[in-house]
Amino acid sequence: MIIKLSPQRRDDELKIGKRSDVLTINGERFDFRELPEGAVLPASAVDCNFVIGDITRKDGELILTLLLPCGPDATAAANFPADIVSPPDGNVSLPT
Repeated sequence: MIIKLSPQRRDDELKIGKRSDVLTINGERFDFRELPEGAVLPASAVDCNFVIGDITRKDGELILTLLLPCGPDATAAANFPADIVSPPDGNVSLPT
């Protein structure tokens, strides 16, 4: 899995949990296990304001882009985030 982050000045919170290709975003579960290789699922098909780009599967990896809320005191790591590549199952650490 590759999670791309797109920072935006906002005061809300983002919490992500991961188990296989199932993400829990702020308590809501999204199961992407059935997305086949080469498929593209438009962000508009996912009822989540934090999913802001199409979801794809390439070379077996699920790739998606999430909005990353950044407060006024966000670090450079949050304002210019690196992709999260192959995060382990559990809570996903996000830059703050």
